[in-house]
Amino acid sequence: MTSTLTQGLERIPDQQGYLVINEDGVLASAGDLENDEHIASVIREMVTTACSFRCLGDQIPFKRMSIVFGEHSFFVTVSGQKIYVVKRHNVVREPISV
Repeated sequence: MTSTLTQGLERIPDQQGYLVINEDGVLASAGDLENDEHIASVIREMVTTACSFRCLGDQIPFKRMSIVFGEHSFFVTVSGQKIYVVKRHNVVREPISV
């Protein structure tokens, strides 16, 4: 049974794992990111740093952040007091020769 906290995260194509975190730690996790407190801490620090660049009042300066590596990416979404992180496999396509 899927909780409302993680509803839909399992259905993301090519996802390899997910984290739901807040300032206290990991609220939910699965796959490659299951109970990964280190990644949670690094992502939380990145979000905190990005939020420190506020220009217009109390609004968060972004809603989503992508961290792209060669074979996988982390997609980070901030909603309310929670940070949702999905690790997704990158589909590498060969360049087209014309």
